[in-house]
This record gives sequence, C-alpha cells and structure tokens, in this order.
Amino acid sequence: MSEGVSITKADGILSIRFSRPDKKNAITRAMYLAMAEALLSIDASVRAVLFSGEGDSFSAGNDLKDFLAAPPQDDSHPTIHFIRALPKVPVPMVAAVHGSAVGIGTTLLLHCDVVIAASNAVFALPFTKLGLVPEAGSSLLLPQLMGYQRAARLLLLGDSFTAQEAERYGLVSQLVEPDQLEPATQKVVGKLRALPASALRATKALMKSESGRTMSRIDEELAVFKERLTSPELKEAATAFLEKRQPDFSKFS
Repeated sequence: MSEGVSITKADGILSIRFSRPDKKNAITRAMYLAMAEALLSIDASVRAVLFSGEGDSFSAGNDLKDFLAAPPQDDSHPTIHFIRALPKVPVPMVAAVHGSAVGIGTTLLLHCDVVIAASNAVFALPFTKLGLVPEAGSSLLLPQLMGYQRAARLLLLGDSFTAQEAERYGLVSQLVEPDQLEPATQKVVGKLRALPASALRATKALMKSESGRTMSRIDEELAVFKERLTSPELKEAATAFLEKRQPDFSKFS
C-alpha cells in the first residue's frame, strides 16, 4: 500500500482504492506511481481491475499543491506513467464512483469498461478553468462517447454534471442508490471473475483495437499540457485556488 492509495490483489481482482478521504482522495505523485506500476505489472492471474474511493468522494483529481511542486514536464513523471498505462490494461476495468469525480477522477473512467455510479456522484472536467487542456485522451474519447456538442460543453466550460447526466451521456454504465453501490459493483466483479479470462482479454482487445489512436492523442494532449504549465493563466488559477477566491482571467488574451 502506497500512502494515499490501497492496492491489493485477491481472487483475480486487482483493487485500486483511493484512500485519502480527508483530501477527497486527491491524487499525489506517489499515488500515480504506485497505480502505474500496478497496472503495468498485470499478469495472467488478474481477471479485472476495480477502482474505488474511501470517504465521501471518488477522487477530487490532482492534489494541486503536490502537482505544482513538481509538474509533469517530462515523460518520467508519475502522472504521465499512469495516463499512458490506462489504455494498455489488457483486462476489464470497473469503477465504483460516488461523490465527487473531478479531472482525472472523471477522465480515467473513459478507459474503464464498466462504470457504476451512485446517484449522488458529481463529475467535472475543469481543465480550462485552470488554464490547462484535457488529458488522458479525453479530447478524443469524450466526443466519441457522447457527441461533439455535449463533450464541448463539458470540456470548454468545465461545468459539473450529475450522475444522471453521466448515465444519459454514456459515461456511466449503471446508476444505483448510494447504499447499493458496493453490492452492485461486487455483482459485476463476481461475473467477470467467473468468466473465461482469455475470452475477456480477447474481447477487450477487439473493442480497443484503435487504442493506438488514443495513445497518439494522449501524447498530443501532453505536449500542449506541458506548454500550459508555464502559462500565466495557470499561475492565476492556482493562486486564486490557494487564496480561496475566484480567478481573474480578464487581463489575459
């Protein structure tokens, strides 16, 4: 277990559980590294991967202080390792989402095969509000999933959207009441565990046959993302966040 994330393997299931409930499961570099290493070391004993979160949130996205202390400027950064690992996972990935799912907390779901969400889940992709651009291939995958207009509203405006909207848009596979999230998730995981592993892997490989396109888009996004890390807009957004005020982008063209 790395600090902030619990990673266990039992009965064929690799479980990745965000465990910083006091920080709404915001993700640090150490957490990214631990998750990337776990995903890249999946062997034949693993039937499926399960993402979940402790406390009242799935994940609030990047831990901003940790992120700004060492932003992802080169390919050795743990964040980049994790993002590039997602499309390479050969087994089904399941996510159990409740509370807040922000930034990477939402974009990682685009790589999951089954997303079960509690009715109280709230999603957000606030990249432009931070002076940044989307990551994890979301600028490609989101329009493919829900259509350009819906994706544009979510990525350009960065507004939050409900679990009900997420289900309607196709991001969520199944919507349940909060107290049914765990049993519903375990039911799906149990079915995957009982199915032939080779058939599951082959089926996923067929459905993800264009994953090379996703990897190319991830690299394109990262190139722009790195440029944006030195932008005055990000500095203003981060300063405003830490000062608990609204950012003022009016002076930037």
